[in-house]
Amino acid sequence: MELLFLLILILLMALALGSGYPVAFALPGSAILTIFIAALCGYLLAGDVDAFFVHGGPAQWLSAGVTNLRGIYWEPERDTLIAIPLFIFMGIMLQRSRIAEDLLITMAQLFGPIRGGLGISVVFVGALLAATTGIVGATVVAMGLISLPAMLKNNYSKPLATGTIAASGTLGQIIPPSIVLIILADQLAGAADQAGTARKALYKEATGEISMPTIFEVGATSAGEMFLGAFLPGLLLVALYMVFILVYAFFNPKAAPSVPYDGKYNAAFALKVFVTLVPPLALILLVLGSIIGGIATVNQAGAIGAAGATVMAGYRLKEGQKGAFTPAIVAILSMLALTVILSIYPVNVKSITSQGDQIGVTLAIIAVFFLVLSLVWSGWRALKIDNTLYGVMIETAKTTSLVFIILLGAAMLTAAFRAFGGEELVREFLTSLPGGFWLQFLVVMLVIFVLGFFLDFIEIAVVVVPIVAPILLADPGANITAVWLGVMIGLNIQTSFLTPPFGFALFYLRGVADATVRTLDMYKGVIAFICLQLAALFIVALTPPLVNYLPNRIALLSETAPPPRNPRLQYCLEHYVFDQLNTGGRGIRTAVEATGSLDRQFLPAAIRDDMDDMLAGIDNTFDLIKQTAVTEAALAEASPEFRPVHRVVRQLEHDIRKITRTLDENKTLLSRTRGDDEAAAKRREGFEGRIEELYRQIEALEAKVPDEWDTVYAAYADLQKADAKARLDYRRNVDDAYSKLVEIIRIIDASEAVAASRARIEALRTVVDDPDSKAAAEEFKTVSGTLSGVAGAGEISSLLSKARRALRGRTPDPEKASEHLEEAIVLVDRETEWRDRAATDIRPTLVALEATIRDTIGLRQQDRLPREIALFVAGCNSDHRDISLNF
Repeated sequence: MELLFLLILILLMALALGSGYPVAFALPGSAILTIFIAALCGYLLAGDVDAFFVHGGPAQWLSAGVTNLRGIYWEPERDTLIAIPLFIFMGIMLQRSRIAEDLLITMAQLFGPIRGGLGISVVFVGALLAATTGIVGATVVAMGLISLPAMLKNNYSKPLATGTIAASGTLGQIIPPSIVLIILADQLAGAADQAGTARKALYKEATGEISMPTIFEVGATSAGEMFLGAFLPGLLLVALYMVFILVYAFFNPKAAPSVPYDGKYNAAFALKVFVTLVPPLALILLVLGSIIGGIATVNQAGAIGAAGATVMAGYRLKEGQKGAFTPAIVAILSMLALTVILSIYPVNVKSITSQGDQIGVTLAIIAVFFLVLSLVWSGWRALKIDNTLYGVMIETAKTTSLVFIILLGAAMLTAAFRAFGGEELVREFLTSLPGGFWLQFLVVMLVIFVLGFFLDFIEIAVVVVPIVAPILLADPGANITAVWLGVMIGLNIQTSFLTPPFGFALFYLRGVADATVRTLDMYKGVIAFICLQLAALFIVALTPPLVNYLPNRIALLSETAPPPRNPRLQYCLEHYVFDQLNTGGRGIRTAVEATGSLDRQFLPAAIRDDMDDMLAGIDNTFDLIKQTAVTEAALAEASPEFRPVHRVVRQLEHDIRKITRTLDENKTLLSRTRGDDEAAAKRREGFEGRIEELYRQIEALEAKVPDEWDTVYAAYADLQKADAKARLDYRRNVDDAYSKLVEIIRIIDASEAVAASRARIEALRTVVDDPDSKAAAEEFKTVSGTLSGVAGAGEISSLLSKARRALRGRTPDPEKASEHLEEAIVLVDRETEWRDRAATDIRPTLVALEATIRDTIGLRQQDRLPREIALFVAGCNSDHRDISLNF
């Protein structure tokens, strides 16, 4: 019955969408109707409204209360989605202020003399508008009104002209900031959580271990990471468009002739190009640069973009009039002033402690006042000139409401789909495909591509992604990142704007194109660009670093970068360190030999032992690296033979688990069958027969497991354990050796602090015989406390604590306290003497040794990765690594 209601759900949705019913109501409406029908049938036929739901049901949902209901469907306060209205406002404001017109006209004049130059100018402007507005409809309409007549007038091929304009308009879907990327990030965040849970369950079933190592976890994503991940693929797509136009024009010059510029390329033209290009580029730099630089979150960058678009509209709408640029100049000067102030003063209202802090805060307040003034001034202009601001706000509210209500409706549809077992059916279908992850991925991409012929990008993103993404992300064989999957889906969804019959970019262009341009010309024109989009999809699929590198790079270079000890970094870090030590280990050995030849007899025994252990540990590192190389090679040698057996057995186990779940369901149904009538007996007989058949199927599958599996698996598991142990031994060894080296240097450097404590300790002689023993004990406690932060002063502090306890006992013993005090003074002199000598004789060599091993043996103990190593790790972690043999 669940399958019947799942079919009803899909048919209702398809019927509603096919009839032209608004998407925002078709999605939740089909979900609500199907849930109501299923609940009614369950109540009438089984006496339980939840009877025909695989997961949950209306009774469970409603009994859980409003909070759980909201959690099941959607959380409107998700931080990621706040950026949507901000970027929509920015795009509409720039479109209404005719920035696009200026760009198109100026770029056409600049690139026109080149063969195919008008097409290049359209792609270039499309990329700029994508990085500023990101609104496909507005971009296509603007370019269709301005560039299409010029291209046709200059005898451009109609298919080439229309295809270039339609395809360039869709760049806003993949070049950040993009609304679809924000929506995908939101959907993938939940999908990554589900995938992580599924992968942990898979690990537990495969290995029997309760907890899964951190390095095997599924990484989540954010809108900022999606923006960074899509940046290079977006530029790749722009480059493909431009190369195609240039090549096409070279072999078919009549289809894309050059268009000479009637004016002169002089200083005035250069100034025009500068004034036209710099503001949009500056806005792109502010929005994307703030995200890439880790200065602002996506939401903050959206606010920056909205404010920047308002300032740009303020001078563009008043172009040619006196004082048109005044608000923009005020804004620029205010931001420059803020930059200077922040570089000089620590501006923090909560921590004003000096006159300099007061000056900095005051100057910052003044600069912010003028910045706000420029924004208000620009906004007032936008409101008064053609009522632009009002129109922008209305369009922003409409578009935002549409997006959010579709998100809510899609979440309800997805919840219904899961409740009827649809997600499990999709999972079983995909996981049963013989080609593993890549065939699953190909099928998903093909389905999304086909859906793009009929559905909008939002519908695909919010309906399909929550269902298929957890399945793809959970696969340990491919071990893909959520960012890469999101960008791949984004590139695929982009084709939905060009694929007939419902390609929205084609509709937009058809609405503004001349009657002489046939719809068939448009269809012909977009075919090449659809192929280019698919080519970009193929390139990105083969080269994951195109997507993963920038997010990794920014994450590892940011102020909140993970420390080198982070488990996720160890694989690449060890590759780097092992390579460095294998090729440049001679310098470290020389430094160790120099340190070992020092005269250490005057050092305390504990320090000498630590130095010996430290030197032995550094020297032992090379042997441990060799041992790790041996275990790694053994694992690599055994993997090709083990992999096919592992794949077969894990598939058999997967099938057995599937049948076992069906078996448990039948047992439950059998236990619930009541009555002694003939119908009940037949039902019991039917359940018992199915149970016996399922047992036979399980036995048949278990018989297919190779006899040598247990032996082969145990042998490979031993190799994995040996490799893990070798790496753990290496990490413990380098951590211990480097920490001892650093601690010895700290102890030597504490010489002045130890010497300075002598006077305070000597002063305690005057309080030992104090009749008020408690007060004397407190003095000892205070002095002892000052030594707690001094490296290597623990023994001195211990003697003072003993003296304090002698004074605090029931019968104070000043004489014993005095003995401990004198021992402490003698110890201070001894400690000061050897530390002073060590500072001259030993410390320089130890410091040189520390500098030599800091970025190799001591790398794990650093607070953050050095830039060079961070870049290496970013590149190393950008590839997807197969971890399936650990499951």
